[in-house]
Amino acid sequence: MTDRGEDILQQRLAKLERIRERGIDPYPSRYCKTHTTQQAMALLDKDPDADNLTVSVAGRIIAKRGMGKITFLHIADSSGKLQALLKKNLLGEDKYAFFKDFDIGDFIGIDGRLFKTNTGETTVEASEITMLTKSLQPLPEKWHGLTDVEKRYRQRYLDLISNDDAQKIFKIRSKVITEMRRLLDERDFIEVSTPILNPTAGGASAKPFITHHNTLDRQLYLRIATELHLKRLIIGGLDRVYEIGPIFRNEGISTKHNPEFTSIESYEAYADYNDVMVNVENMISSIAQKVLGTTKTTYNDEVIDFAAPWKRIDLRQSLIEYGGIDVEDYLDTEGLRQKMRDLHIDVDNRMGRGNLIDKLLSTYVEPNLIQPTFLMDYPLEMSPLAKKKPDDPRFVERFEAFAGGMEIANAFTELNDPQDQRERFAQQLAMRQAGDEEAEMPDEDFLTALEYGMPPTGGLGVGIDRLVMLLTGQPSIREVILFPQLKSK
Repeated sequence: MTDRGEDILQQRLAKLERIRERGIDPYPSRYCKTHTTQQAMALLDKDPDADNLTVSVAGRIIAKRGMGKITFLHIADSSGKLQALLKKNLLGEDKYAFFKDFDIGDFIGIDGRLFKTNTGETTVEASEITMLTKSLQPLPEKWHGLTDVEKRYRQRYLDLISNDDAQKIFKIRSKVITEMRRLLDERDFIEVSTPILNPTAGGASAKPFITHHNTLDRQLYLRIATELHLKRLIIGGLDRVYEIGPIFRNEGISTKHNPEFTSIESYEAYADYNDVMVNVENMISSIAQKVLGTTKTTYNDEVIDFAAPWKRIDLRQSLIEYGGIDVEDYLDTEGLRQKMRDLHIDVDNRMGRGNLIDKLLSTYVEPNLIQPTFLMDYPLEMSPLAKKKPDDPRFVERFEAFAGGMEIANAFTELNDPQDQRERFAQQLAMRQAGDEEAEMPDEDFLTALEYGMPPTGGLGVGIDRLVMLLTGQPSIREVILFPQLKSK
């Protein structure tokens, strides 16, 4: 006994064969449309009394209902949907009968006259219909939308077909990136591309993905950041650079983490982290205003306002306020580790002092940072690429930006002292050898580049996926990535 899906497939294959028997190609190469569905609707709205406006529109059939000698249907394209009316006396008996082999899910082209029905709905009265693509699989049940979350992620095409909200999210994502580019381009930043495959995985503390290049017979890493290459360009005299692209980190999967994500990193010569802070709050508030029409969004039932200026708080003081712990009371790693165990925080012996402090932040501070906030001045151990504070070298000029209880940006006044950088890489190497897989990998070529001189520089990384989560009110990063990583079926 066949299941319903197999029965439908066989029925549609039979219809496909009948279409071909008519000498009609069910998969033609092109169709000359004159308007999108929304342009067609706007055309009639502009001149509602016109009775001779003709269009050629195309899209997927998403609904149809036959009533003897007439059939109403809706077609959808990326701009929206439009009603069409098919009349037997206008198309002719043969063409009207031909339409019986069309199904919901098929792509068709319609030539005809625009008019409004008695209910005021813009409709195209078909004088010609063209099969453009025969769909062999049925769309999600009765067009009520695809509600199986796992299936929505695995078969994103069905999600986009069925759920208008899904299309809206990814259109907003595109606009966010476009606006981000525009704002940086207006400030004379140059967009560049840097390698994805690298001999070392530097620029961040993260476990990399490893691959092998056969011709070179060498191990390579998927990049975990673009930082070290972009700073090479600052050294080379490109004073303002940025890159938007994928980053790969071999880490867990959660509502906030995907092993492949999209970031923007920018570097500006003769700037420090204070300058970058101002740029971040202005850029993101401007993006929100442009994309949403307001600086406010709702996330997890909280109204978040991205309007500048954002709150600025000190990291050490935030841990005292929210966690009741002063990290300066625990300068040795083992002492801090034991204190955290006393607080029933899960830690292991491979975690260095920087990782332990980061764990404290995620436990006590991060969940409280709902409104956009800059968390400033990180301990030296957490930031091997950032410049020390002149008045207190135990800390560095670094901030992370938070909103909705999660990190969305990270920035430094970049370390440009090659000797200091070499010492910090050596410390990171010792941590890797002790078992910390996320410690920085030394990059000898970058150290050589730094010895040629890098001007004072402010660097920034923004997680685009998380920013889009906030702007669209989505609780999971999988909702804003078209094809997220998933477990095997």
